Amino acid sequence: MISKFLDLGIAENVAKAIDEMGWEEPSPIQEAAIPAGLKGYDLIAQAQTGTGKTGTFGSVILSTIPSGQKVPSAIVLEPTRELAVQVSEELGKMSDFSGHVCVPIYGGASIEKQVDELEEGVDIIAGTPGRVKDMIEREYLDLSRIKVIVMDESDRMLDMGFIDDIEFIFKQCPADRQMLMFSATMPEDIKRLATDYMKKPKEINVSQDEVVLDLIKEYYISVGRRNKSWALTRILDIDEPKALIFCQTIKMVDILEQRLKEHHYKVEALHGDMPQKKRERVVDDFKEGKTDLLIATDVAARGLDIEDVDLVVNYDAPSRADTYIHRIGRTGRAGREGTAVSFVTSEEEYLIREFELRTGMKIEKRDVPEAEEGSKDTIRKVTDYDQLSDPFGMVMFEVGLGKADGIGKVKLADYIMRAGRIIDAAIGKIKIGEESSTVEVHKDFGNRMLMDVPKMRYRGKKVSVKVLERD
Repeated sequence: MISKFLDLGIAENVAKAIDEMGWEEPSPIQEAAIPAGLKGYDLIAQAQTGTGKTGTFGSVILSTIPSGQKVPSAIVLEPTRELAVQVSEELGKMSDFSGHVCVPIYGGASIEKQVDELEEGVDIIAGTPGRVKDMIEREYLDLSRIKVIVMDESDRMLDMGFIDDIEFIFKQCPADRQMLMFSATMPEDIKRLATDYMKKPKEINVSQDEVVLDLIKEYYISVGRRNKSWALTRILDIDEPKALIFCQTIKMVDILEQRLKEHHYKVEALHGDMPQKKRERVVDDFKEGKTDLLIATDVAARGLDIEDVDLVVNYDAPSRADTYIHRIGRTGRAGREGTAVSFVTSEEEYLIREFELRTGMKIEKRDVPEAEEGSKDTIRKVTDYDQLSDPFGMVMFEVGLGKADGIGKVKLADYIMRAGRIIDAAIGKIKIGEESSTVEVHKDFGNRMLMDVPKMRYRGKKVSVKVLERD
């Protein structure tokens, strides 16, 4: 195992730590980037979360800079607090036999504690641009001896408005330092940074599809908004997974967390409105298995590196294929198989085609799993007229009246309007069958159709009404 990493040229003490961490063989990005990085080349690597980026730049840094220094020799810039902490922890593990000290520097935490750590001596900084800049301006952080700069999740940092802070930091570093840039995409701003601050960088592009998706089983469920929590608990009750659940908004994260806690699931929420200490505690609890479920927004979960996630649930479907890949890449790590399921409404099913085109992989459609025999649903399924309706808002119903009852379209429409207090304009196509008929009714009158219409008998006959799934 060690020999495979030693063959890339990394230091023996780093390879030994990697062996202790259980890494079996280099990932494609590590095979491509580490040898070039060790030769001193600037690198632009296009790779997603979960491809082995930290191991890549960590191997280069730890194999090339000295340990036991008073001021840092390397700095890793990350877009979020969570990423800065995680990278620091990972580099700490990789330094078990080399003696390098890595300190996370990020906002929302005690600046005094971070200053104390810097004064004790540090070899590597893993920090967010805003706090790093603040430390420099207060003269607590000296970057004059930096040998390696890493800019991780570059596109995300630019999206978050860190460009000015990043350029300020670059200018505090020596001109002859090495720069390693990692990004999922390559927008124009990143290309400009490369032109302005890098020396003839080598470009490395690792296919996301090959690296992350091979070990992930992907499928989707067509389910309306009102029944997402029902579908989710069906999956959780059957499989009992360690799951990461994505929602689009902070409000939805909080709502879902509360609802699951009401039903006694071991669940926590993670989003940007939470205090930093609580966010760190939530992530640690999930890592350590104190909680089984973590509900998060994309921003809060960015860069989360937890190897034993069994299941990723897109509770709210992402609007972009790149976001989809970022999300599902949180499972299927470290050689483990993982599963990703996406909930999509009938109006969102087109997104699945976009995800398939982006990944080159088929995403299977499945039904909500059947409840185990003898068990009751944790959350009850409700009738979701939005999901059942066509683009014009019409829902199909089966009414237990037909030709055998001597009824035609006009009489059936009249009966429905009187029995359900439903206006004429809300009734669409009617098809009369022998024993029963189908009727389109606007979704706004769905409850009246199901609840009120059966209360009125037709010529003494009790009439059944049920809603039909659309093809």
